[in-house]
Amino acid sequence: MEQMGLDMGDLGEATQSVEGVPDSLADDEIIDFITGERVKDKGSEPVRQRVARALFHEYGISVADMRRDFPIPVASVGRRKATKKADIAIFTHGAPHDLANLRRVVICKPEPKASRKVTKIRTFNQASEDLEELEELLGTEKTPQAQYGMWTNGVDFFFLYKESTRFGARFEQRADWPIADESVQSGSVVSVARLRRGEAAMLKTAFQRCHNYIHGNEGMPKDAAFWQFLYLLFAKMHDERVSRQARRAPEFYALPSEPFNEEGRKAIRKRIEALFADVKKEYPLFTARDEISLSDRALAFIVGELAPYDLMGTDIDVKGMAYQELLGSNLRGDRGQYFTPIGAVELTVAILDPQEDETVFDPACGTGGFLRETLRHLLNKWRAEEKTIGLPDTEEQLIDHQGRLRTFADEHLFGADFDPFLVRATSMSIMTLTGGEGNLYNMDSLAFPRGHLSGVAAAEERIPLGSVDVLMTNPPFGTDIKIEDKDVLAQYRDGVGRSWTRNKATGKTDPGEPRSAVPPEQLFIQRAVDWVRPGGLIGIVLPNGILSNPGPVDEGIREWILEHCWVLASVELPVETFIYDAGVNILTSLLFLKKKTENEKLKATMAGGQPDYPVFMAVAEKVGIDRRGNPVYKRQPDGEVVLEVIEERERIRRDGGDEVTILHRKRKAIDNDLPEIAEAYKRFRLQHEEPGEPRRPNR
Repeated sequence: MEQMGLDMGDLGEATQSVEGVPDSLADDEIIDFITGERVKDKGSEPVRQRVARALFHEYGISVADMRRDFPIPVASVGRRKATKKADIAIFTHGAPHDLANLRRVVICKPEPKASRKVTKIRTFNQASEDLEELEELLGTEKTPQAQYGMWTNGVDFFFLYKESTRFGARFEQRADWPIADESVQSGSVVSVARLRRGEAAMLKTAFQRCHNYIHGNEGMPKDAAFWQFLYLLFAKMHDERVSRQARRAPEFYALPSEPFNEEGRKAIRKRIEALFADVKKEYPLFTARDEISLSDRALAFIVGELAPYDLMGTDIDVKGMAYQELLGSNLRGDRGQYFTPIGAVELTVAILDPQEDETVFDPACGTGGFLRETLRHLLNKWRAEEKTIGLPDTEEQLIDHQGRLRTFADEHLFGADFDPFLVRATSMSIMTLTGGEGNLYNMDSLAFPRGHLSGVAAAEERIPLGSVDVLMTNPPFGTDIKIEDKDVLAQYRDGVGRSWTRNKATGKTDPGEPRSAVPPEQLFIQRAVDWVRPGGLIGIVLPNGILSNPGPVDEGIREWILEHCWVLASVELPVETFIYDAGVNILTSLLFLKKKTENEKLKATMAGGQPDYPVFMAVAEKVGIDRRGNPVYKRQPDGEVVLEVIEERERIRRDGGDEVTILHRKRKAIDNDLPEIAEAYKRFRLQHEEPGEPRRPNR
């Protein structure tokens, strides 16, 4: 085969210029979201930046109505008037930035240092001293319009509402802020229109806060806390769907004072338990054994966290990211289940480019990364066709896209795993994105179509061997988990399950007897080829040894692959890819294959060997993170971090209709070769057709 190499140094990079903003930064600098100017990335600044983004993306507050470090007079000290600064001040829309127009204030503190233990979420009473500073900023007579305050350190979030009385300011504890519609005051009425779309960092924080509250305050193990959180998450999504369909007010809500008194918490429980009873009737995934066992206080906290979000209207990649964060940290297995980092998942889906009418399958799906990314890939295709890429869906798009995603998931999206807990959790993950369970099977994919687990019969009916269009997988691998079951190995005895020996006369490898123990990743290669139809596509994560070791077994496996498949591409990944996300210090590659037809194999046999054809090959040196998970940035020759221009677009719902706001911002450019490799592969395919017969003759 002719090998077409890819030198990452030839890809180049371009940085647009934004007026008044530099093209590079020192390591300790970032670009402020509010002003667009460089600021030091220290202390409470990272928290302030996350909050500012959420104010724009979640609450619909214009950046033009924000100001950082706004001084507020609070008291007099002798003859000197004292002032304190609000880290973020928010003013009446379009009004001058002065005390008379101040509406909301935010105090940001440095985020507590991370530890391996779950952070225990504090209550309002435990944070009373911190809130005194917030009350002082809101309570001054100089700010008559200021009503809402937020105190946060990135882990704890506390909200206050100020009511002005003739006796002075009175403060109420709140679970959240209203969105930008300033007419929202009492919060005594709940409506879908007031819910907000989730922003990636803040929704992930909200999910983590809910889980940490259960684990840290209720004394539950991490996995039990995870399932309790999921029960409430599904009650929330079910309520949103029914509310829209029936045009009724939501039932999943917490009125401003309810989380903070016994009577209110009992009212929340009554509503939520009724909702969850409906969930169990509607979704077969839930059984009578699934019960909400949280205390009234914990239940009220989580409802207060989740209720303000419009989860149905939140982009699926945002929901998927937040869900995956919890799933991966709570349900990791010990059978070589190295959950695939998102960068490798995105590259695989981009190269294989699954279509809306193709069957997509992962036989070792784990937490469902390939399945979720396939849904996101299709959604972005539709948005590109509609010229709305980068914008949240309108209400009409939301209904259309989610309907199409559910149809695709029901008819074309499949996954399987040996671990029943992962199967259930991934089914729930698909349901959060599509409203349907998809097709997830608990079975041993290497034993299929045999095996005793519950998913075998349904899988044999829906996805028999030889039927799948696109297969993507990251199989478990490791020398300590070899497959020794004779019934399983019997299916592979004439393929990769046999041994190979070196022929001393010819130097080539000759097939030998079946092996009695085989690493699972080797068997998964043949299983993947068996499962796809002729012309079907495969993307599989493999340890580098299979592709490069000189031993006769690995050479024999490579010869078997070349006999049965066209090699489309091979991408070597750096060790950082898996060492942070999975804690595994191993070098891996992504191998992309296309199954040969019987006619193509016959031609090769008659010709006395495999024909030459170009193969895309790349070595990724950077994947955006180091071994500890810290971001890695592109740098100028002098060492300063390169900046890239991004366009942030948000559709904000106002009284007069939707308003699209566009921000051009600069951010540090992540040094990640994988997106560039995906683009390079597309260019490669424009120059070189796929080998073999066209896989998609109708296109």
